[in-house]
Amino acid sequence: MVPARISWARVQREAGPYNDPQEATLRRLVALTCAIGAMAVVAVSPAVASAWAPAASAPIHPGVMTFTEGAQCTANFVYTDGSTVYIGQAAHCSGTGAATDTNGCTSESLPIGTPVEVDGASRPGTLAYNSWITMQAKGETNPDACAYNDLALVKLDPADVPNVNPSVPGFGGPTGVGSVGGLGSTVYSYGNSSLRGGATKLSPKQGTIVANEGNGWSHNAYTLTPGIPGDSGSGFMNASGQAIGVLSTVEILPRAGSNNFGDISKEIAYMHANSSLSNVNLVPGTEPFNANWVNAILSS
Repeated sequence: MVPARISWARVQREAGPYNDPQEATLRRLVALTCAIGAMAVVAVSPAVASAWAPAASAPIHPGVMTFTEGAQCTANFVYTDGSTVYIGQAAHCSGTGAATDTNGCTSESLPIGTPVEVDGASRPGTLAYNSWITMQAKGETNPDACAYNDLALVKLDPADVPNVNPSVPGFGGPTGVGSVGGLGSTVYSYGNSSLRGGATKLSPKQGTIVANEGNGWSHNAYTLTPGIPGDSGSGFMNASGQAIGVLSTVEILPRAGSNNFGDISKEIAYMHANSSLSNVNLVPGTEPFNANWVNAILSS
């Protein structure tokens, strides 16, 4: 049975942009503050520094919100080739079709070069890689890749690089890229949709793998606090803190309410083999992984 799935980001796009005036004003003020700070560091080389910004105060990190022409998503991890820094989101975050359009080999997308607003950044980033666009340019026919290869990278402006830390809030990590594991394996994620209205206790998620599908391209998990529109693109980690996936869709049938996430090791390998970003890799966090954080915050 083919799962029935919808894209959380496309649900958000069809409902229209999230237009909370107070939040919009706050995001503009944050951007202005960061821009003023960036003016003081214009002499800093855009090359990645030997040390990232402190995790406790870095405004740009995994879990920040990204906005692509009204589609709200959650950033997964930080990536670099040693000089340019990117933050990841789902490929479908720039999709222009309906919420039910989840086939990356046929669904339309905004083009490479599209500006992407990144919370905490002084200037918009730029869509630099999109697996959907890449698969269509290649003429991909693998149905598993078409259905589940859902990774995009947003190039950050060099002025914002000194304000980046690659650690996942609270959890720490990722400790690298790893494997998902079998059914029943524990997974962790951080969804930061502003539609939660600031209820940050609902952002950290712990879940359980209930299916591995698509010949390893897709994994399905139930999480204690479910994903909502705006969580699309958020990263998943295994019990060792290794990055394992990118949240793609919510399943309607047969496992209603469960989350499908694409296998990040396959998605990165595909990017390496089929794009100019062959030297771009995921950056480990500077903070140690803490699997107990989700329980601590929910009980506090």
